[in-house]
Amino acid sequence: MTDAKREAWITGIGIVSSLGEGPEAHWQALSDGKPVYDATTFAPCIVHPLAHVDFDKQIPKKGDQRQMEQWQRIGTYAAGLALDSAKVKGDKDILARTHMIVAAGGGERDSAVDCAILDGLPKAPDHDLFLNERLMGDLRPTLFLAQLSNLLAGNISIVHGVVGSSRTFMGEEAAGIDATRIALARINAGQSDIALVGAAHNGERRDQLMLYECGHYNLKNDYRPVWDREPGGFAIASMGAFLVLESREHAEKRGATPIAKLAAVASDRCARRQPGEIKASLEKLWGKVGSAVSPATGAIISGACGAEPGTSEEKAFLAAHADFPARATGSLIGHGFEPQFIINIAFAALAVQHGRLFAPCAGAAIEKASDGVLDKTLVTGVGHWRGEGLALVEAVR
Repeated sequence: MTDAKREAWITGIGIVSSLGEGPEAHWQALSDGKPVYDATTFAPCIVHPLAHVDFDKQIPKKGDQRQMEQWQRIGTYAAGLALDSAKVKGDKDILARTHMIVAAGGGERDSAVDCAILDGLPKAPDHDLFLNERLMGDLRPTLFLAQLSNLLAGNISIVHGVVGSSRTFMGEEAAGIDATRIALARINAGQSDIALVGAAHNGERRDQLMLYECGHYNLKNDYRPVWDREPGGFAIASMGAFLVLESREHAEKRGATPIAKLAAVASDRCARRQPGEIKASLEKLWGKVGSAVSPATGAIISGACGAEPGTSEEKAFLAAHADFPARATGSLIGHGFEPQFIINIAFAALAVQHGRLFAPCAGAAIEKASDGVLDKTLVTGVGHWRGEGLALVEAVR
């Protein structure tokens, strides 16, 4: 432990989404401001599918790929990109000291088995016996293993050799916020010199779309930017996002080039029983993280997803800080739950690295053009159901 708070640098970014693969492709796509979505495969639901990815590049063994579910392939691939970006891929000494913090969901269902059970259950003379027999006979033991949330970290360890401590957070958007917060806190406190933090999500799943439809969350029929989706709805997405965070001293010692500084991450969880609670939560976080940022050289990257009441209350929050230019990346890449906050931190890092904000999303009236020099970016995270967060990303000059 050290008494002084240590500076944390982002030295590696690994991102995949509907916009492409890697920082350069994403920066170009963000600058173009054009969303990539699919309105037909899962109609009437709008989905942001993963761009073409050659998993062999980061997961060379086919056997490793076969035992993973798609969300784990996405995450393991993105983690490899981040390690490559930080230039620590294959460095056994550094990877042995790299701590891993992952945000993960609960795995994927076997849709064929689900459909067979739902089809046969009404015809069975003994419903309980039928259900028990089908579950015991149709579900593979390996399916249960693949659904364990901490296996994303396990697969990253196996494939990429990251063998420091490992932690996995569950809890949708809030898991991604707190995974990042804890990774930063450990570096600030001297408990870690280098950490790999990230998450992944596979949105191209009919079973998941069905579950969220039960809560009336899915955006259907026509694509619209997140600010124009009343009465609400998110466009589910496939994406993976991992960051390599390092103490400044560790990065300088090995000659690493910083992309940006992760200055702060704060999280909250309001009850959402009364109107205005989400906006109040964001204002509280603003007092901790954002109050010192000047609109002359700052901006806000919003994690708004389109679901209500979170999106309307975040819109009201942004209106209270209207002197800051804002961008809602959910209009471009959709909503990926666990990795959403982390991929937005990656976008913020790219923005301050380039010294400018990317283009507004076409059709989003709340997003105004910005030509000023950018050196600080705030990142919001508002869960579709629970959880709020705010991060501050700064340029390293």
